[in-house]
Amino acid sequence: MHLPHRILRTTWLLFVMAWLGATASAQPADGTLRVGSKRFTESYILAELLAQTAAPHTASPPVVRQGLGNTAIVYEALRSGAIDVYAEYTGTIALEILKGSPADTREAMNAALAPLGLGVAVPLGFNDGYALAVRAADAERLGLRTLSDLARHPELKLGLSNEFIGRADGWKGLAARYGFTQTPTGLDHGLAYEAVAAKQIDAIDIYTTDAKIDHLGLRVLEDDKKYFPRYDAVLLYRLDLPTRLPKAWAALQALEGRIDERAMIAMNARAELQSVPFDAIARDFLAGTGTGGKAQPREAKRGFTAKLFGADLWQLTRQHLVLVAVSVGVAILIGVPLAILVFSHVRLRAAVLGIASILQTVPSLALLAVLISLLGAIGALPALIALTLYSLLPIMRNTVTGLAEVPNGLRMAGTALGMTPPQSLRLVLLPLALPTLLAGIRTATAIAIGTATIAAFIGAGGFGERIVTGLALNDRELLLAGALPAAALALLSEGIFELVEMLMRRRRRAPPLSLPP
Repeated sequence: MHLPHRILRTTWLLFVMAWLGATASAQPADGTLRVGSKRFTESYILAELLAQTAAPHTASPPVVRQGLGNTAIVYEALRSGAIDVYAEYTGTIALEILKGSPADTREAMNAALAPLGLGVAVPLGFNDGYALAVRAADAERLGLRTLSDLARHPELKLGLSNEFIGRADGWKGLAARYGFTQTPTGLDHGLAYEAVAAKQIDAIDIYTTDAKIDHLGLRVLEDDKKYFPRYDAVLLYRLDLPTRLPKAWAALQALEGRIDERAMIAMNARAELQSVPFDAIARDFLAGTGTGGKAQPREAKRGFTAKLFGADLWQLTRQHLVLVAVSVGVAILIGVPLAILVFSHVRLRAAVLGIASILQTVPSLALLAVLISLLGAIGALPALIALTLYSLLPIMRNTVTGLAEVPNGLRMAGTALGMTPPQSLRLVLLPLALPTLLAGIRTATAIAIGTATIAAFIGAGGFGERIVTGLALNDRELLLAGALPAAALALLSEGIFELVEMLMRRRRRAPPLSLPP
């Protein structure tokens, strides 16, 4: 009869252990350099370049938080101190971050960023601008050479990245400058190349250092009305970084002017066309063996098995387990007592379950963005809060349902035997409701395992890191290498819950309360 209490105690113990693990992994030492990246190939490579350049000059290995998302999320991570530095572009800083003029100088940017505790430095040596591109065959057939030519063909379908559609220097201003009348389709940048190659769309936005432009035979259209500014790659950093880690900062400054456009395109090509890991690309560049304009012909493309059982598998598994264990554990500790509290109050119960239902319908990325804004932080904390909120509904609903299914005769029998309400709850109601309650926990765990893959979009780790990177590279094998371990974890979870339920059925040899004949 004390099984519910043992389950709650075990849940609390698992929660404390997992929370300590999450805290330890989420809080690097003050002497640690934290490097961030956006969610596209070039940004991944540059983050590894920064980390490996600084590594010999730091007391502990730099932390690389890859694929954090779009500009808004990475910038918020920098402002909050979750990262110290990341590679950004002058046009993005001027128009998207500072909402200023494309003619802003680096000095003007620094003057505007200084009150925020941020600065711009170390121009890396290349410009990676925005442009629109079409299939070369369509360009020849329709005479498309400039963006003005494209605007004269409203029948053509545009597939643009969601960030470009929403940016201050993106689609809205471009459409106004050129008179575009099309309504573009929002696509992930990595998937857009496949869509234009498959003729599902006719034009996409590209970065001028993208490797797939020549690989797919695309024609980059001239910006004849000079809408786009220059996007020179620079470091956007926290002003305390040079004083906190002076040797690491000096090493980063040595990267100034070292990467030209030819070298950047070559590095992007190795990642996207040959599936070379980002850290290997950065290591080769710094060693002087990866600076040429051509991908190295003898490099073997990583196979699916190497991606699935890569060196990061255990780390990602641990991160995923922590996210699921902590979020479901907290949801149990909140949801079960709350459901018990409101069970006897019909209107209050309906209101609480209604709020939990509404939370369940909020898109995960939208909820994460709101939490980042409220908390001023990225990583494990907003991810854990989001996963906990998603886990509440099945746990609370099944707790209420389980309590409601207890026969009135057994409730009355407990009262007749002189039990107090807390005793009746502990000895009669909860044991009888336990199978239904456990089914709710089972559902919440399955939801958390799947939804936790989204946490990688804000640097919380887990199997979603492979999925996010696979999207950036349009690498189906890497996507599958992230999805399969998550599916295996879900199956393992189902097996464990099935075993627990079987053991419970065996132990229920007699009813919890013997009634007189």
